[in-house]
Amino acid sequence: MIISDNLLPQLQYYREFCNFTENERKLFDLRASGCTLEDCCDLLNMDISSVKRLSRKVNKKMIAVTSVVNMDKWIESNYG
Repeated sequence: MIISDNLLPQLQYYREFCNFTENERKLFDLRASGCTLEDCCDLLNMDISSVKRLSRKVNKKMIAVTSVVNMDKWIESNYG
């Protein structure tokens, strides 16, 4: 899943509903801004395997809360 491909309202939806840990949120925000996993390693002071593991957790949470109908309703009520 390419986080930076999402529009701002979609990113806000994920921030609202994914219940990210502090490190997950940092990684999510870095990836949303277009940082590569390698860049995230340096910025988060983590090795690549830790960042990849964290990225998998973030993606799982995003998939779990992704409901096009619910997301569209939320976006419409907040940005419509």
